[in-house]
Amino acid sequence: MSETAVRSRAADGVLTLTINREDKLNALNRAVLEALHDAFTDAARRPDIRCVVLTGAGRRAFAAGADVGEIRALEQDQVEAFVDFGHELMNSIENLGKPVIAAIHGYALGGGCELALACTLRIASTEAQIGLPEIGLGLIPGYGGTQRLSRLAGRGRALHLMLTGKPIKAEQALQWGILNEVVEPDALDDTVQALAGRLARSAPLAMQAIMAAVNQGADLALARSLDLEKQYFARICGTADMREGTGAFLEKRKPEFKGK
Repeated sequence: MSETAVRSRAADGVLTLTINREDKLNALNRAVLEALHDAFTDAARRPDIRCVVLTGAGRRAFAAGADVGEIRALEQDQVEAFVDFGHELMNSIENLGKPVIAAIHGYALGGGCELALACTLRIASTEAQIGLPEIGLGLIPGYGGTQRLSRLAGRGRALHLMLTGKPIKAEQALQWGILNEVVEPDALDDTVQALAGRLARSAPLAMQAIMAAVNQGADLALARSLDLEKQYFARICGTADMREGTGAFLEKRKPEFKGK
């Protein structure tokens, strides 16, 4: 992983990844995308990592979009591979099996917004702006924005954002269900790290099952999705973590989950 493109810090079960292009508003060029791909691939393999925080350097931007110059330079026969790589990255984040929290300072636009949408949870400062402005470039979102935004905010609101290209402020994004929480800028990092720490101490297999049931069941008929939930519930009931969690509850002590 390129340390110049993405900074990485692990502590107490939490991996914090920081896109490190502050002078370019953390725009997602190929180097950043490859570094993120490597980082999430590594996080998936590491049992000591139970939660990931994703953010951008500085307070001006989480990520202000893809690198327009790189997109413009693409030959027609390179476009699908470009989109496929972005989809692979976003899918790997969404299906990591560990919660990923986007900590959003400033702009989360275009590809940066799509990156945040792929995360499990999104917490932003009051100064954040969220949008998919690709229409102004004669483009459409290409890293999952047309699909993930409509699932979070509904078709009407998603279409409004994409067709106008006009970003919305954090409070409106919270009302629309795009964000999970909005806090003052000085409180963002502490708020996110506190939540990440709490999740890192939680039952990892149960978290993985919850996220899988929600993600996989979203596009299924209710009867099929309830059957999926039953399968995950039965699987988790056979784990040592379930015995630890229920035992700790009955014994009035804090559980110590091992991911087994």
